[in-house]
Amino acid sequence: MFLENPNKLGLIPKKIISLVPSQTELLYDLDLEEETIGITKFCYHPKEWYRSKERIGGTKTINIKKIISLQPDLIIANKEENIKEQIEELAKSFPVWLTDVNSLEDALKMINDIGILTNRKTKAKEIVSQIKKSLPDQSKSQKVKKKVIYLIWRNPYMGVGNETFINDMISRAGFDNMLKNKKRYPTINLEEFAKKKCDFIFLSSEPYPFKEKHMLDINKLLPDAKVILVDGEYFSWYGSRLLKSAVYFEKLREESN
Repeated sequence: MFLENPNKLGLIPKKIISLVPSQTELLYDLDLEEETIGITKFCYHPKEWYRSKERIGGTKTINIKKIISLQPDLIIANKEENIKEQIEELAKSFPVWLTDVNSLEDALKMINDIGILTNRKTKAKEIVSQIKKSLPDQSKSQKVKKKVIYLIWRNPYMGVGNETFINDMISRAGFDNMLKNKKRYPTINLEEFAKKKCDFIFLSSEPYPFKEKHMLDINKLLPDAKVILVDGEYFSWYGSRLLKSAVYFEKLREESN
């Protein structure tokens, strides 16, 4: 069944499976070592869990048979990162908490909700409070913002538009997203931005693993823009990784000056 209220699970879960990397890291920081029994092959953090926990496939290639064999009493999934049909199949047999995170406010609510679900309400509130203190909203600064295109894919190039968590984080980091008027994750022709005075091209480390070799191709298309490889985890992971985002964004702003 799909849970609609974190207070309605009716039990304290003892066998949790996480289908989302950023939420797996959150479970770790909520001290749910014994309770977390399954993670995906992309749940790299924490390293000790990646080495020791049962892996149940990828975020979009879930091994349903393995999950059934583990008999979880709570599955934590995400609307964007997981496949709808697979999650619906799991919800026929197990309680599923499906998150939908498109902004920092959504992320903070998600953290509190999972704290309620897992009997870690106080710890979750502490994490939320720390994130709020450490991550001031640079979007409200009066300074002129540097214009940026944030790329997540190539062949074809795909960027980040509005109604996305990354778009919110780009703004909070103090940059102006040139694709903010486009929906979600648009396919784009970079040459169209050659005359629009783009300051930076951010090449994310995920989901496409951009490397230095890709920078030259983009420089040919936008010779006046500075191309920077960025760690996508600080822009797209919406769990406790947010505790580290502020320091990363500050360094990135210094690099952009």
